[in-house]
Amino acid sequence: MMKITVRSDGFEGYKKRALARAAKLARCEPVRPEMTITFDNPLSMLEVLTAERIRLCETARRKAFSISALAAVLNRDPKSVRRDVLKLESAGVLRLHEQINPGHGRVRIVEPTAQRFELIASF
Repeated sequence: MMKITVRSDGFEGYKKRALARAAKLARCEPVRPEMTITFDNPLSMLEVLTAERIRLCETARRKAFSISALAAVLNRDPKSVRRDVLKLESAGVLRLHEQINPGHGRVRIVEPTAQRFELIASF
């Protein structure tokens, strides 16, 4: 899995990084696969990446869990964990996939999109 960098430098930072990457590609230089999630400012980043959500990501990074199993491990309400998982999925930090649960239908499994996350906030 690759590394995900989470930044809070908005569109200007994104534009600067995209132009640098395009210049490397134009020079036929190798470009490492990477994923960057960009927030407008540090406050919007902290709205999504709360302490509980980061704890959730760390737990999911160690092992894939269903939402209910993740809630049990974290000792949290399953509805709150589900809400946090959906928020992190929409931000691109986690992903969900369905798995057959023999005798019980299907279960949604929570996995990180990367094994390593790097948070960079500037203000």
